[in-house]
Amino acid sequence: MSEAGHPWPHLSGHMRDGAHVLPVRVYYEDTDFSARVYHASYLRFLERGRTEILRAVEVAQSDLHAEMGGLAFVVRKMTIDFLGAALMDDVLTVVTKPKEMRGASMTLAQEVLRGEDVLVRADVVVAAVRDGRAVRIPDNLRAALSAGRDI
Repeated sequence: MSEAGHPWPHLSGHMRDGAHVLPVRVYYEDTDFSARVYHASYLRFLERGRTEILRAVEVAQSDLHAEMGGLAFVVRKMTIDFLGAALMDDVLTVVTKPKEMRGASMTLAQEVLRGEDVLVRADVVVAAVRDGRAVRIPDNLRAALSAGRDI
């Protein structure tokens, strides 16, 4: 079933002005003993943003893996700034935007916001790999992300 025909298409967020926007609610499991979001939980929120930007440009990671001989994306480098704390029950927004596209890697600029407040800012370099070796990012994905089209 295509994403447009899915009964819950809003769960994947949407594209806006060349960036992917994904709402995320903070649950008890995301927090530490103080009811603030545990730092590692932000990594999961950012991962969801990176997964959903691919889905938004109609390229599912599972399809890439199945149709392209095991192609996968792996995080190669991450620079992250923790600027504020989210709390249990907050609704956050994960914003993911392609920043730089290279042969086998791309850099994504990501932010986690609560309202207008930026809580986390990260630059994430992901590499396309197959059988443990770097491979060129597929042209259709490169074009879709570079176009920054709104869906």
